[in-house]
Amino acid sequence: MNQGKNSTKQQAAMVWRNNWFLLKLMCNASPSFLIFTVLDTVRHSVSVFFEHIWGIGYILEAAEFQYPFWQVARFILLLAVFVTLGMIFSAVTEDYIKQKERPKVKEQIKMLLYEKTKELDLACYDDPAYYNEMVLAVSEVDKQIDRCEIFIKNAVSGITVFITSGLFFLFRDPFSVVFVAASFLLSFAFNQLYNKLSYTLRIERNPHERKREYVKRVFYLSDYAKEIRMHPEVSGLLMKEFEAANKEVYHVEKKHAFRRLYLSVMRRYTCNLFISDVLYISYLVYQAVVRGVLSFSRVAILYHSFYSLKQGLSIFTDVYPFACETSLYVQKIRDFLAYEPKIQTTEGIVPATNAKEIELDQVSFAYQKEAGAIINDISLSISPGEKIALVGYNGAGKTTLVKLLMRLYDVDNGSILADGKDIRSYDVQKYRDTIGTVFQDFQIFAGSIRENVLLDVADGCDEERIKAALADSGLMKRVDGMEKGLETPLTTEFAQDGVNLSGGESQKLAIARVFYQKAGLMILDEPSSALDPIAEYQLNHAMLTATKDKTVIFISHRLSTTRLADRIIMLEQGRIVEQGSHEQLLAQKGKYAQMWRAQAGAYIEVS
Repeated sequence: MNQGKNSTKQQAAMVWRNNWFLLKLMCNASPSFLIFTVLDTVRHSVSVFFEHIWGIGYILEAAEFQYPFWQVARFILLLAVFVTLGMIFSAVTEDYIKQKERPKVKEQIKMLLYEKTKELDLACYDDPAYYNEMVLAVSEVDKQIDRCEIFIKNAVSGITVFITSGLFFLFRDPFSVVFVAASFLLSFAFNQLYNKLSYTLRIERNPHERKREYVKRVFYLSDYAKEIRMHPEVSGLLMKEFEAANKEVYHVEKKHAFRRLYLSVMRRYTCNLFISDVLYISYLVYQAVVRGVLSFSRVAILYHSFYSLKQGLSIFTDVYPFACETSLYVQKIRDFLAYEPKIQTTEGIVPATNAKEIELDQVSFAYQKEAGAIINDISLSISPGEKIALVGYNGAGKTTLVKLLMRLYDVDNGSILADGKDIRSYDVQKYRDTIGTVFQDFQIFAGSIRENVLLDVADGCDEERIKAALADSGLMKRVDGMEKGLETPLTTEFAQDGVNLSGGESQKLAIARVFYQKAGLMILDEPSSALDPIAEYQLNHAMLTATKDKTVIFISHRLSTTRLADRIIMLEQGRIVEQGSHEQLLAQKGKYAQMWRAQAGAYIEVS
């Protein structure tokens, strides 16, 4: 996404291209939604013209020039029938057709954005500026769809009013058009400036409003409830952040307050009231009293018509500035949809699902070049079916290394081979499908246990395989005790009878996902950190049994777990400093041995 799009300067062609882009998306989602919006808007504008201008004008002239009563009654009856039919059409359009079609429009466009989100490189989330832009694009889509509907109504209404009322003025008093045009042009200019200022305010407030939104989430989400109650001083800290964000929003508003007031006064009062209430009424009085060319009924209807035409054309004065503001947001949506992932398939080779042979050749990587490398010139060979443990202190590069293996990031230097081929030559998604993962910060989704194991639609799934995966992870006994079994909803987000698993149970569920997958490479980041020692022992043996024909790489800070690995890789500052079996590394009396003594030494001495 282009982060230089915050400028409010846009060419007219870009404004119409962006609004047309969103219109096409809406039309693809539901053509009938747009068609009936246009038809109902035309009907409304024509109805207003005949009812408020033609109808009232005719009745005033009938009273002044004493038309026959039957003629006036017939006119009123026909007008009432016309208005009634229009109201029925509007009710069907608004309360049935558009209510039914509007959710389709929003759903299809949001699904387009959600699908694009899955393609984003993980690096996009590491860039705060990009993340701000992405959040703004996704969060604004509902509002911009609504704005686009308003834009259609305003544009069609303005065109219809211009044709009907404009022709009326040309036939009744052509010079009145000059006053309408003057009011229109001045309002147009000031509205455009006002809307640009509104967009500038929105952009400047956005980072501070995101901070306020974060504080709000912390106070109402259950994830933070325990910490806030155990450490009430955190509330004070958060409130200070909230107050600071409010002050920043206030400063942004204050900085632009005078200019916004000036533009608001000019566009609402000076351009409209002065021209209509002073200049135009003076002109009508002069034409009627001094020149005697206008009747009193004609003066009344022209003045009333002037307001109707001005109100209709004021829509025009708002349409382009309104379209400009919408365009600025739609441009962000377009930039978001146009983003091309940097992690792409080069040859599209489909990988095998058997146990993988992995080779790293002088691999280096940095999240940000100026911050320095996280992985430094690592070379490593892993045989098919080998069980590898990555150990090291926090910040050693363990999680980053497995992210590179999963191709969530691409290496800066060197290469990673899987089964003899550079992983960049594989189809990205198919390659990732051959890797089973349990992340340290895994998530439990608001769905059934079955869906949480599959992480997919549960129709036609292999139920026995799911149960076997849960049994291997040690969670099946708990599931059997639940009334709904595999259909038990997890979390109370959407289901009142939902179950909130404990930390250890949640971890077992996450591990069951790996057991269910037909993957040749298993990557486990702290797979048993939330389990008690006995459950950890049982799970480790279950994992070794379930993955005996797979290549396994796991990260653990518990060195009792690493003893089960075929080979232990000790990382420090992004480099391999030691490797070997548990016994070999203890015999070396190096870094690993120091960690082992720190964790197990006290127990050994007691023994």
